[in-house]
Amino acid sequence: MIRNAFVPACLLVFSAFCASVGGQIQAVNQTKSAVVKSPTVQFFPLSDLKEGMKGTARTVFRGSQPEEYQIEIIGIVPGAVGPKQDMIIGKISGGSADRTSVFAGMSGSPVYIDGKLVGAIAYSFPFSKEPICGITPIAQMIAIFEQNQTIKNRAKEPRSISFAELASTNWKPNFPNNAAISNSYLTNVNSGSALNSIVGQTFQPIATPVAFNGFSQATLNQFAPQLLSVGLLPVAAVGGAARISPLKSATETTLQGGSSVTMSLVRGDSSMAASGTVTFRDADKIYAFGHPFLSLGISDLPMSESSVVTVIPNVNNSFVIAVPNSLVGTMTQDRATGVFGKLGQSPKMIPVKINLETSRGQTETFNYEVAKDDFLTPILMNMVIYNSLVANERGLGDSMIEMAGEIKLKNQPSIKLDRRFAGMQAAQLAAATVSIPVNALLDSRFDNVEISEVSVKLTSIDGSKTAALERIAVDKVEVKAGETFEVQAFVRTDTGKIFSQRIPVSIPFDTPSGTLLVTVGDGSSMNAASSAKQFVPKDLGELVKTINEIKKADRLYVQTSRVTSGAIIGAKEMPNLPPSMLATLNNDRTIGGFKPTLLTVLTEQELAPAEFIVFGQQTLTIEIKR
Repeated sequence: MIRNAFVPACLLVFSAFCASVGGQIQAVNQTKSAVVKSPTVQFFPLSDLKEGMKGTARTVFRGSQPEEYQIEIIGIVPGAVGPKQDMIIGKISGGSADRTSVFAGMSGSPVYIDGKLVGAIAYSFPFSKEPICGITPIAQMIAIFEQNQTIKNRAKEPRSISFAELASTNWKPNFPNNAAISNSYLTNVNSGSALNSIVGQTFQPIATPVAFNGFSQATLNQFAPQLLSVGLLPVAAVGGAARISPLKSATETTLQGGSSVTMSLVRGDSSMAASGTVTFRDADKIYAFGHPFLSLGISDLPMSESSVVTVIPNVNNSFVIAVPNSLVGTMTQDRATGVFGKLGQSPKMIPVKINLETSRGQTETFNYEVAKDDFLTPILMNMVIYNSLVANERGLGDSMIEMAGEIKLKNQPSIKLDRRFAGMQAAQLAAATVSIPVNALLDSRFDNVEISEVSVKLTSIDGSKTAALERIAVDKVEVKAGETFEVQAFVRTDTGKIFSQRIPVSIPFDTPSGTLLVTVGDGSSMNAASSAKQFVPKDLGELVKTINEIKKADRLYVQTSRVTSGAIIGAKEMPNLPPSMLATLNNDRTIGGFKPTLLTVLTEQELAPAEFIVFGQQTLTIEIKR
């Protein structure tokens, strides 16, 4: 129900807050001698807002200078966004707005009545016949950020890490449930969906256009559905990529209300930048968007000035094409009523260096900076590595990619990246191999995780060299403890050729008599068969060590094991435990937990990579004699 005359008591509180903040802005600017002063701006009290009032709004339609257009107030919907979060309904007209209507990139456009700031245009109706918009009151935008100036430390308890997660090569981003939903989501619902009844009948946050520079169409096709699902509208931008540049000092004209602002997610030889509009600048404080970007909460994203190439009118969803310019600050918060940034503050970016040797014998070097964020960084890493491959190599057919590199960490050993991939999805698998450990590190909940650099060398080869492990054989079925026997592995290539490899295996002197299992298999098969499924790392060092010890899918391993009474505690396997120790571990008074294991590994060795990537697993038995 739209309320035009009656004002709830909660809105009077916001009105009082507006008057208080508006009166304090000039004093705040005078106390910050190191920050360029902003023009004094007064706020329009929400309690004085009436149906039929007319005002102006400001947005950049082209270039970098905001243009004015008209807006008429239709009413107010209390609690439309959330508890004590109301929405003003308006209708825009005049100027360039007649051509574009409400468009993606307009989010944050300031609305003024009698020269006083009312709020930010932030919501729209999908498929609306008239340019109706939802406006977030400025008091709500400022209040939520003022209340969150003291940020509580996040929980420090480490989470459980799955070995299957660390060993996987099929990574998918885990988008947060509270992320904004784009207009495009509701326009692509399946027939029969319960959402059909509300398509076009519900206000949605205006989609945030993300300009891609230097990204191939294949990359956009691969990642567009994931970006659309969280309210980001992929746009293949016109112009060059956002170069890596130092922080620019702010002036009195930097990011004033109505200016175009971008949050650069990737900079360098390729770039990704999310576009919106500044609602209000208070000295070094920037308020923008009027709705969440990705509901990240605390954030650390580069905030840049930008210029608009054009606004593309579209029946479904008009959108802006904007190109990032100079870095001027950092977006530090992303919450329900908008985003908040600080001028003069440099974000922490992660350097990514990729050296690519193509199948044509050419060498290309790419340099990027990727935003540091627990949620965004893994998918950004995935995209830049995937794009570096598909933009320079074939998109169809089998290929083979060799990867060598490392993820460098501050105060920890590097995570080594030494893998090979084959088949039609080789590029996707290579990109995931970097994203998976990065995701595990950032999502581990350890406060001291600091990725200083990701460096990768990629070699692309046409064709796919793969083979299947067909069978294995041993030179003797009875072996004495301390002796060495030989395993012979037979593999068959895709062309039908059979190759064999002889592998010496030594039995420890203290091995008791009995049956011993001999297993040869690729890293993925061996990981899947392991008794240890997950663990909770006690510190970052243990997590890094475990990631480096995960078996590699592109090579064979030889393992001897036997049936014993043992246990797995954390990431460690404890074989051959005496009954008294097992009883102690199983006691209810014991702190912690363990998992019993019946199969205990005695020896294990990793074979050097062969010419072919071999898949499969085979097992046989031998007898140990004393």
